Amino acid sequence: MSDDLDIRYGGAIAVDTEVLRDIGTRLAAVAGSLAQGAAAAGNAYALLMGSAACRSWSGFDALGRSRTRLDELRLTAETTASSTLLMADAYEVVELRAQAEALAASDAAAAAALNARADEILDADPRVQGLVTALVLDWGTHRFDGLDTQVGFDTWFGGLFGGIGMAAALLGKGVIPKGTTLQGRADAVRVTPVATTTPKAPPTSLPEALQRFPNSGGAQVRVEKYTMPDGTNRFVAYVKGTQSVLHGGSNPWDMKSNFQLYAGAKSASYQATLDALKASGAKPGDRVDVVGHSQGGAIASHLAMDDVYDVGVEITAGSPVEPTLDDDQTLVQLRHTDDVVSSLAGGGSPGGTGSPDSFTAERVGDPVEGLQDLTLEPHMLDTYVETAEMVEESGDPRVDGLDGLWNELGQATSVTSTDYRAERVLPEDVVAPGGSPAPAPVIGDEWWRRKDVL
Repeated sequence: MSDDLDIRYGGAIAVDTEVLRDIGTRLAAVAGSLAQGAAAAGNAYALLMGSAACRSWSGFDALGRSRTRLDELRLTAETTASSTLLMADAYEVVELRAQAEALAASDAAAAAALNARADEILDADPRVQGLVTALVLDWGTHRFDGLDTQVGFDTWFGGLFGGIGMAAALLGKGVIPKGTTLQGRADAVRVTPVATTTPKAPPTSLPEALQRFPNSGGAQVRVEKYTMPDGTNRFVAYVKGTQSVLHGGSNPWDMKSNFQLYAGAKSASYQATLDALKASGAKPGDRVDVVGHSQGGAIASHLAMDDVYDVGVEITAGSPVEPTLDDDQTLVQLRHTDDVVSSLAGGGSPGGTGSPDSFTAERVGDPVEGLQDLTLEPHMLDTYVETAEMVEESGDPRVDGLDGLWNELGQATSVTSTDYRAERVLPEDVVAPGGSPAPAPVIGDEWWRRKDVL
């Protein structure tokens, strides 16, 4: 639908290395068959050359040309196979290095093993290092393309927006390392169901999933409960983005929660999401898939990395972070290069993350420069729905992989959807037994001063 849509595994990894290596191996086999064909044509040509009658045959010259053409094709196939396998090695080294970096803090032995494997590949062929360097350099150079053109390239706004992404990359806060769990205690929250419906069916596409967020009674979380034929329950949580620009007000989906989540602290919005899932009947270990926009993407990422629920699929749009998921978890990320919130992820991991079915779809959300960028149009959910529609029409096989989720949910015998509104419990809202206001929450407005938070 659009030539500027880029769908890749993540970061500098544009393809599945195993698929690339399989292609290289198949091309090598084709080269072998072409070599046999060229040899057979050459032998036939040599035999016919000894007979004047045969040399006068109308197809004699064509046989010679066929031998030459087959040999040319063999050389092309051999060269392409060699280059493809070389690129597979380069992509694998980038991926191994990224995985090792993500594991360094939580599993030093596993990280060392991954680095050792990367060293083996590099030692086997000196050409690989040059390709690795070029891949990472190109990714590092272009991962913020479009961001610095916000409000016009020649304005200080453009430079500021571009600098935000670079600062996030340098600070290293955008990629959540493996083994990370949110620290501290969240502000107290009150979670109330405001609407319950019975959807006829689950979403059947990525755009439909992004249009499933709650829209009633100020709700921030929607939880769909699917009762499967075997009697088990599955859940899908839809978590909205920031709802308030205040810091520490009654709405937990505010800037305070944004800062906390980005810094690795447990936010009121994260706690409210857990409470909503519990209220819907989700028990520890249950399968929960999650869809999040903006702050909801950060909540989804931490939920997927936590060990409370079995998160199989995480879908985010404009998330300020990128999680480090296991190989059996699928991560689908929609990002706009000119989205200042998405840029807080620092370009993500150069090696990507999640299962082989995971992918990041990226484009310029608003290619027209101007003051309308001050409204953060590239970050708006409607703009991401447009991107999801492009992704759905792209024909990329990884997009079709999501059909497995929709089809599984479609087998449910019943579906219940509940919207939840959460409120932060402020000190003035709580009355102690003596009639006076209760003490402030544990973290409160001084959360950033606590050593157990940062």
